[in-house]
Amino acid sequence: HVRLVESGGGTVQAGDSLRLSCAASEGSDSPYDTAWFRQVPGKAREFVAVISYSGLSTLYADSVKGRFTISRGETKYLVYLHMANLRPDDSAVYYCAASVGRAFMGEHEYDYWGQGTQVTVSG
Repeated sequence: HVRLVESGGGTVQAGDSLRLSCAASEGSDSPYDTAWFRQVPGKAREFVAVISYSGLSTLYADSVKGRFTISRGETKYLVYLHMANLRPDDSAVYYCAASVGRAFMGEHEYDYWGQGTQVTVSG
């Protein structure tokens, strides 16, 4: 079992940047792709970005392409989401998700989920 913990959310102004972190429980040696999704109240969870276990492959939603960057950290247990030029419609709870094996944009493809971190963009 993999436990995921997100951090880095907060309230920022439009145009600001923010970096979210996703920390996986150490000791898990299974390879896994890691993604970020987001959700606003009353709407379905939305794919944001995914990075392969190797870090060599990434995929982004059109709405964040060119503004957000997903990356792996110093260890295989860390994944970041760098968000630049934030807009009010980026406001949501952001979730980290991990999949044993290849995964892409489908919520159902992921095996483990974090509790989420709130991002609010004002202005």
